[in-house]
Amino acid sequence: MHIPHADEQRKNLIDGEWAAPSTGQYEPCTNPADTREVMGLFPRSGKADVTAAVDAAARAFPGWSGTPGPERGRVIGRAWQILKGKIDLVAEALCREEGKTLSESRGEVQKGLNLLEFYSGEGFRAHGKTLPSETRSTLTMTLRQPVGPVALITPWNFPFAIPVWKLAPALVSGCTVVMKPASLTPLCTHLLAEALQEAGLPAGVLNVVTGPGSACGDTLVDDPRIRAISFTGSNGVGLRLNQRAAARGVRTTCEMGGKNPVVVLDDADLELAVEGIFQGAFGSTGQRCTATSRVVATPKIRAALTEALVARARALKVGDGRRAGIQMGPAVDASQLKVDLESIAAAKADGARLLCGGDRLTGAEHEFGFFCAPTIFDDVAPGSRLAREEVFGPVLAVQSARDADEALHLANDVEFGLTASIYTRDYFQAMRFVERSEVGMVHVNQPTVGGEAQLPFGGIKSTGVGEKEMAEEGANFFTHLKTVFLDYTGAKRTTSIY
Repeated sequence: MHIPHADEQRKNLIDGEWAAPSTGQYEPCTNPADTREVMGLFPRSGKADVTAAVDAAARAFPGWSGTPGPERGRVIGRAWQILKGKIDLVAEALCREEGKTLSESRGEVQKGLNLLEFYSGEGFRAHGKTLPSETRSTLTMTLRQPVGPVALITPWNFPFAIPVWKLAPALVSGCTVVMKPASLTPLCTHLLAEALQEAGLPAGVLNVVTGPGSACGDTLVDDPRIRAISFTGSNGVGLRLNQRAAARGVRTTCEMGGKNPVVVLDDADLELAVEGIFQGAFGSTGQRCTATSRVVATPKIRAALTEALVARARALKVGDGRRAGIQMGPAVDASQLKVDLESIAAAKADGARLLCGGDRLTGAEHEFGFFCAPTIFDDVAPGSRLAREEVFGPVLAVQSARDADEALHLANDVEFGLTASIYTRDYFQAMRFVERSEVGMVHVNQPTVGGEAQLPFGGIKSTGVGEKEMAEEGANFFTHLKTVFLDYTGAKRTTSIY
């Protein structure tokens, strides 16, 4: 397990072996903070590679699904132990391929380890039920059984944690897997796969193929042997994937965009609110589906809140996340930086008032990276692009509300429904917000970001299609629920309850 050198040609993992792509094509994994640095060349695979990976997963399914759940969990537990000893290596790889600071990278790796630890125990807890029957001398119960080979398509913004939170529940449930990581950030998935191989995962149970979605993703979705698909990424791609999978009746879960609000009422703890908003808006360069992208504040606290946020943003140290003291890294690539800057320009055109930031950072320490200044806009109109559309960058919109009711209305006034937060000392108002906010996850006096292995993760409205991820629900997605009727009389029945 290592970080590749610049000209090292990595391979796909197919049927337990690392194989060169059939296309003979590769693409570099570059550091977005310094594009002169390359961490290896990764396969630009084609349909033949994906088909070979699905072949392997299909062959391995009978053996892996027949392996007792506790033993499947023990393999995951051994991988957890291996990766615990490699935290610094994986965090450095993550920092260099995605751009997070080292501190953020270590946090993400730890999140992935927590998920591995949790799911290592789920092999003992495949939940079924015993229920009373209307028929005499009959035992009725439910069993959970793996759906078959599955496809996992993961994004670039959490290149270790999200692959883990899809892969671990799929494996412990007894499914075999073809995983396609984002082309921008394939390295952490390779390190995860290497740890699972070392932990004793049988050949063909996990297969990893890198390459463009047009060739690899569509081939995976269309293959009739793939029985479930878990996707995290943009709304456009996710909805198209869901429609394509639905045409052949395959279950999907798609975790997509967010436009997450923080409501700050007049009685809020100002210091606590500022810290939470700041973490949510500018942590991980705002490149999180749970990032805080909107603040809705009531009149008495709005000015002091905005002033404090601007002061913090102007003092934020932006640069290469490996350097000491750096608090925010780059956009992941030129395309994402372009989206950030175009969103800023659109906000200006819509009449929003720029308070700080608003441009690309230049100079010696930013010369070879994709750095956007932390940006805050005030007076953002409810119907404007910045109020409604996801930026996925370090751009924060501030809106005003007369009272808690209007704040709730503005918070809900978007197509997305992932997460929301409220800062207040009034728990009557807090509970009203918890009940009425149109999101899958809600926080009180906490940032919009964050999740825990044992808690379901996911949104509603345009954010999510299908089941929640993580927790027990994350494993349930990869299983069928079978109902069993067991007659223990041994006698022929002459009547029916129907």
